[in-house]
Amino acid sequence: MVSARITRKTQGTVFGRDPEAYDRARPGYPIRIYEILTTRCGLHRGATVFEIGPGTGIATRELLRRGADTITAIEPDRRLARFLARSLGARAGRVNVLVEPFERAKLPSQGFDLGVAASSFHWTPERMALRKVARLLKPGGWWASWNNIHGDPSRSGPFYRAIQPLYTELSGVPSPGVVARSSAARHRRESVAAMRSVGQFDRISREDIQWSVTLKTGQVRALWGTFSDILVLPPPKRRWFLLNIGRIVEEEFDGEVKIPILTYIYTARRT
Repeated sequence: MVSARITRKTQGTVFGRDPEAYDRARPGYPIRIYEILTTRCGLHRGATVFEIGPGTGIATRELLRRGADTITAIEPDRRLARFLARSLGARAGRVNVLVEPFERAKLPSQGFDLGVAASSFHWTPERMALRKVARLLKPGGWWASWNNIHGDPSRSGPFYRAIQPLYTELSGVPSPGVVARSSAARHRRESVAAMRSVGQFDRISREDIQWSVTLKTGQVRALWGTFSDILVLPPPKRRWFLLNIGRIVEEEFDGEVKIPILTYIYTARRT
């Protein structure tokens, strides 16, 4: 990270500063995610779903398109919640948005066929949140959480090497996109152990999906401008970083780079 440790309190305000920019800049999720949800996890016409931290609705809109009957979306940031409601248009009536942290939300026990979290579950207290997830799911219901890593640790390539001096100058640590494989393996072990510790999940699994996006200079700046470790920088440092990452794309990569993305998804069934 380029800043001090980002707390959950900080996260509660940082992404809502500019929801429109976030929604434009962030890539969605690979189609394989939604194949898993429909073929394994019971996403179908009439399914009742809760979503933790929907943000601007990148996953929410796709869940509705693929058959979710109703979605209870628990979003702690009022600005993101307002943007989400606007972005849904005519489908807004199928989504109930609760503006509060997941751990405080009052939800019906065994009331849902599917619970999901897209790029948000790492901001919750994991084991407590998993216990609540288990209470909310019907027996046989499914839980799925997934996340995009922009900078697949196994395919980081020349662009990520080129931007390391920017991170080092700010904080003396590497880009968060360049993660040791041992760290990824530890995350897998800890996440699976957390689900097992609840004692109410079976068929626990993780799948990794490798893909990439090709971005021009302005798109790279816009994407990095949505990352929490960049958003929490003082404005002069944030401007310096985004200006220089754009300069690197222009001068060293002819104005266009391929960003490798690793999307991992955990799924588990409520026993």
